[in-house]
Amino acid sequence: MRTPYTARQTVETYSPAEERFNARRRSVGLIVGPLALLGLLAAPLPVPDDAHRLAAILAMVIVFWVTEALPLPVTALMGPALAVVLGVAPVRVTLAAFADPVVFVFMGGFMLAEAMFVHGVDRRIAYTGLSWRLVGSGPGRLLVVYGGITATLSMWMSNTATTAMMYPIGLSIAAHLARTGGAGARQFALAAMLMTSFSASIGGMGTPVGSPPNLIGIGMLDQFAGVHISFFQWMAIGVPAALAMFGFLAVFFYLTGVRGVTISESSTDIIREELKKLGPVSRGQRNVLIAFGTTVVLWVFPGLLALAGLGQTAFGLAFSRAIPESIAALIGAFMLFLLPVDWRAGRFTLTWNEALNIDWGIILLYGGGLALGQLAFTTGLAEAMGKGITAWLPAPGTVSLTIAFTAMAILLSEATSNTAAANMIVPISIAVALSADVRPIEPALGATLGASMGFMMPVSTPPNAIIYSSGYVPITAMMRYGLALDVMGFLVISTLVLGLCPLIF
Repeated sequence: MRTPYTARQTVETYSPAEERFNARRRSVGLIVGPLALLGLLAAPLPVPDDAHRLAAILAMVIVFWVTEALPLPVTALMGPALAVVLGVAPVRVTLAAFADPVVFVFMGGFMLAEAMFVHGVDRRIAYTGLSWRLVGSGPGRLLVVYGGITATLSMWMSNTATTAMMYPIGLSIAAHLARTGGAGARQFALAAMLMTSFSASIGGMGTPVGSPPNLIGIGMLDQFAGVHISFFQWMAIGVPAALAMFGFLAVFFYLTGVRGVTISESSTDIIREELKKLGPVSRGQRNVLIAFGTTVVLWVFPGLLALAGLGQTAFGLAFSRAIPESIAALIGAFMLFLLPVDWRAGRFTLTWNEALNIDWGIILLYGGGLALGQLAFTTGLAEAMGKGITAWLPAPGTVSLTIAFTAMAILLSEATSNTAAANMIVPISIAVALSADVRPIEPALGATLGASMGFMMPVSTPPNAIIYSSGYVPITAMMRYGLALDVMGFLVISTLVLGLCPLIF
């Protein structure tokens, strides 16, 4: 069965040195995490008892997340469980976060992405775009279109799944170029592999469902600061950020990666051949596009009403109440199970067995992070942390906090998963902003988008690990290109968040 997660597992590999590093990092985490828990429990802290115990739990959870001592979802469950055991909060309060409405946006988005993958909608989109006559045999045009398709798909699918799907396409083009003796074959292969990973991470910034940190930031702003960000409002910031980052990436790779590369017409013929193999659009693919299109319309319709000045009308308010983002996502998921592929045979667009292949651990990771964040605010730990950090800042304001937390999130994303990074840094950014009497939207969004960076190391994100396994990407090249993209990401995110948020919110 073709699923994005089995595809990823086929190609996501590490070198022996990286495997040894990961093993040592996990071993260190298993020792340091419990020591951090016990050490903070024994240490005197100027906070209430509940906040004291929660601080110790958070210390161990953060160590486990950074070192990946345990699977990230397991750590996310362990934190709330320990909070109940140590009497920080009752079980119903602690575990309520796992049923937050954003969880259902995750569910619906995952099911739509799974259906796209199962029925080959993603491959059809990729091969159709790459076979355009406009692309021709120009290496620059081919690389830009290839990266643009990757980024566009990643706006709606997991960046890992998108990379796993696009990786063999880019690899086959590079291999064919090498076989036919094209100039600069290895140079093009390096650029194509890095474009695959980097475009997938960049595209994920564009929509709330493009990357887990996006929904984490939205959920935490709603829960902890009372700020609701609609699907349309997120796109008003996320899409310009993704476009600016991709524009820089395209120019950067053209100047440093594909100049002097020549590609014969026969090298692009393999793409058209693959498109022909897919045959005509199938019933399942049409069903997926119908469900996907319906969901997107429901997601952005309230924003369009607001642009037309109808957002506060009786109809606009009633629509927003009746079909929030979570319900829109579930409607799209329901359609996948209702639209038939073969009515007589009882086959529908998505089966439950196929849905079981979804990485449900991301939902547990989100729920655990939100649960611990809620406890940090209700116990007073977040307020204490906010005041403590604010005291160290010379001039805490919107600009300085946004810049600081964007930079911290980018640095943290190089050391751990983007989801874990967002779980750690976003609630702190909100707490510090509230303590400094600063509007939390800008710092929290800077931290949220910054967590989606992480371009320098194979261990930073699964997409990086996938393309590193190709053998075409030296670690020094990934670090060099990744550092440039991290710096550009910091500038783009800080500028757009500070410039657009006052206009949107």
